[in-house]
Amino acid sequence: MSAYLDTQQINQFISDGYIRLENAFSPTLAAEARAILWKDTGCDPNDPATWTNPVIRLGMYSQPPFVAAANTPVLHNAFDQLVGRGRWIPCGSMGTFPVRFPSPNDPGDTGWHVDASFPGLNPGNYFEWRINVRSKGRALLMLFLFSDVHEADAPTRIRIGSHHDVARLLQPVGDAGLSFTELADNLSTLPTHDEVVATGKAGTVYLCHPFIVHAAQPHHGTTPRFLAQPPLVSREELILQRGDINYTPVEQAVRIALAM
Repeated sequence: MSAYLDTQQINQFISDGYIRLENAFSPTLAAEARAILWKDTGCDPNDPATWTNPVIRLGMYSQPPFVAAANTPVLHNAFDQLVGRGRWIPCGSMGTFPVRFPSPNDPGDTGWHVDASFPGLNPGNYFEWRINVRSKGRALLMLFLFSDVHEADAPTRIRIGSHHDVARLLQPVGDAGLSFTELADNLSTLPTHDEVVATGKAGTVYLCHPFIVHAAQPHHGTTPRFLAQPPLVSREELILQRGDINYTPVEQAVRIALAM
């Protein structure tokens, strides 16, 4: 793949709210990371009888394979093109891993939502974290595939173009924004959209607009799914009105949504 995004990819990001980058990091790094994650699950990769939970959430990971996967030249170039050079903070850890296992049981976390990006009154309660129209704190939502993910392997569901609707929902509430829960409660009022699922080989990364609506789903396959969903943290909020016209693709998507 090219080291830089082409015009079609940029336009797809603006209109659809996501792009898929294959081979964004190496299968070797993915395998090294999975070995660490398997150990922390407490499960045996060769014994499905030990896979008793539909999902196991693992904490922040800053070991070398994870940091290397998040900071490849391909990804850094894409961050510069989508967010703006100097306007994002390199990832020092990979974030939370919801490891999903084949299971007939409801994992209990499959609701549609938008990831919040800055703390509310109680920073310890993620449901009170907030998101505003200038996406304070978050430059991108990212989906890192550390295992091969097929249609049956609980791929993340993405509502194509939903970032435009969310921008319009956030505009009236200004800088205060909405909490994670408030925004999730309002998603049912938005127009319906076609969906795409985040499938691909290990090493694939989906770069998504921070306002994209997405959801988990149950695992109906045979192989556990290893995926990280870290934010790309921003150095500054979106600038939606300024003297020049050099708006980034993230900003352009919001401006189009708001007819600016």
